[in-house]
Amino acid sequence: METLLELIQLDPAVMLGKPVVKGTRITVESIIQELASGYSHDQILAAHPHLQEKHILAALQYAAALMQNEKIYSAAS
Repeated sequence: METLLELIQLDPAVMLGKPVVKGTRITVESIIQELASGYSHDQILAAHPHLQEKHILAALQYAAALMQNEKIYSAAS
């Protein structure tokens, strides 16, 4: 069975190497932007008929994995 992260691909020949839902040109970035703009999962799925709920979750998981590697800087007191 495919894990969620396996649903995301990075290929320099597709969307300049940005992470996309495998087999599409729909970027993780665009899914995250749509969610941040207040679109519901149902609205995103209606706008992108090739997507499934698992693809939205994969995009979120991919973004979360990137954030795990971010450096944290404390504010100066």
